[in-house]
Amino acid sequence: MALELIGSLVAAATLGLLLWALRRRFTGLPKWSVPLAAAVGLIGTTVWLEYDWFNRVRAELPPGFAVVNAEATSNPLRPWTFLAPITTSFTALDRDKLAHHPAIPSMVTAPVYGFARWKNPKSGLMIFDCAGNRRTPVVEGMQIDEAGTLSGGAWLVLETVDELQEAACQEG
Repeated sequence: MALELIGSLVAAATLGLLLWALRRRFTGLPKWSVPLAAAVGLIGTTVWLEYDWFNRVRAELPPGFAVVNAEATSNPLRPWTFLAPITTSFTALDRDKLAHHPAIPSMVTAPVYGFARWKNPKSGLMIFDCAGNRRTPVVEGMQIDEAGTLSGGAWLVLETVDELQEAACQEG
């Protein structure tokens, strides 16, 4: 966050100083053009950093990660987001660390990570029952026996298969 602020201030100062130098050379430019250029640099850099956040974070993930459930939102304090919503959060599943139940191959355990703008990433394990179209987060005291019966937790039964379930249950 601090680096983004510094970057925005540097862009504002650069554009402001550039126009200030042009104004000294060409005296016909109005006085208000210098602060206007600085404001355009500050706002433009901030907007670009907001829109590029998702692409930058996704590009830094290791190759085995499946990015799913990206959530784009609009905000009245950012009126331009009504024209093009900003991706503010997404979920990633580490496909390289999938673990299948020894007796029930359609039951998969996978690490899941939640990313949101301006928040620290969250992580946890989830168990996916691919045959039953349900899942549950792994919590303390939870157990699954050899028959696949869950105790100490509750399944979330899905009406339809979502991207997270598809990524965990995808073969290969």
